[in-house]
Amino acid sequence: MNTKLHAVTDAQGRPIRFFMTAGQVSDYTGAMALVSSLPKADWLLADRGYDADWFRDALEDKGIKVCIPGRKNRKKPIKHDKRRYKRRYRIEIMFGRLKDWRRVATRYDRCPIVFLSAGTLAATVLFWL
Repeated sequence: MNTKLHAVTDAQGRPIRFFMTAGQVSDYTGAMALVSSLPKADWLLADRGYDADWFRDALEDKGIKVCIPGRKNRKKPIKHDKRRYKRRYRIEIMFGRLKDWRRVATRYDRCPIVFLSAGTLAATVLFWL
């Protein structure tokens, strides 16, 4: 069983929201689920997997500026702020800290709901550390 964990973090890299999808599902599904519950923010940093015109438009409608590099196969390249994009390391650090929890890293729980709850419990502790 494969899963993807989509997360929203604050500026310090603390987890705020989670959504889990099957491993073979596109990142657009996670983006669609999380876009309605995004907190008020100035910027959103994401990787190439979240590059979609509808996602960019939805974020702009919410008043959030986007810093997502365009996919390589885009016909019209999209510019992004490279200096700001380098701050995405905080999200990667958050996922690394989640994997410090052995239960989350090794995926002992086969049931997706139990796995998500274990990840949420770990994220709750990480938020306050």
